[in-house]
Amino acid sequence: MGLYKDFLEAVKRNDPSFKSKLEVFLYPGFWALVYYKMARFFYLKKWYFWSRFWMEVGKRLTGIEIHPGAKIGKRLFIDHGFGVVIGETAVIGDDVVIYHGVTLGGTGKEWGKRHPNVGNRVMIGAGAKVLGNINIGDDVKIGANAVILKDVLHNVTAVGIYK
Repeated sequence: MGLYKDFLEAVKRNDPSFKSKLEVFLYPGFWALVYYKMARFFYLKKWYFWSRFWMEVGKRLTGIEIHPGAKIGKRLFIDHGFGVVIGETAVIGDDVVIYHGVTLGGTGKEWGKRHPNVGNRVMIGAGAKVLGNINIGDDVKIGANAVILKDVLHNVTAVGIYK
């Protein structure tokens, strides 16, 4: 469908303040995904310097850090994205919504696969930290400022410290 159309669909579905198709170009989440796509292109070719270069440019311009090694599904919507960090081995499904200050990171104790797998139609609230090689099921809601350290089953709302 294309990045613009996918993001436009995600914005229409998730942001009640959205008024115009041109507004998509004002969302930092859109630009973060543009830079992610460029960085991922070089990452897959193993041109790691250029991959990191575009990741860093995107991070500095948007305040959102998406490692080019992460695998991202369709229609990811990063709303008010400043402070979002998505680690190298994270996997994100389709129709996921991430708010500002979210970290999909490692625990610092793992090597190899060390970041979370996030299912489809997941909402991750502002400030949440999802850490480690864990699985977040489909249709999960993670509350604001939650700390998720273990698997979350499908159709669950996780709040507080989930370990």
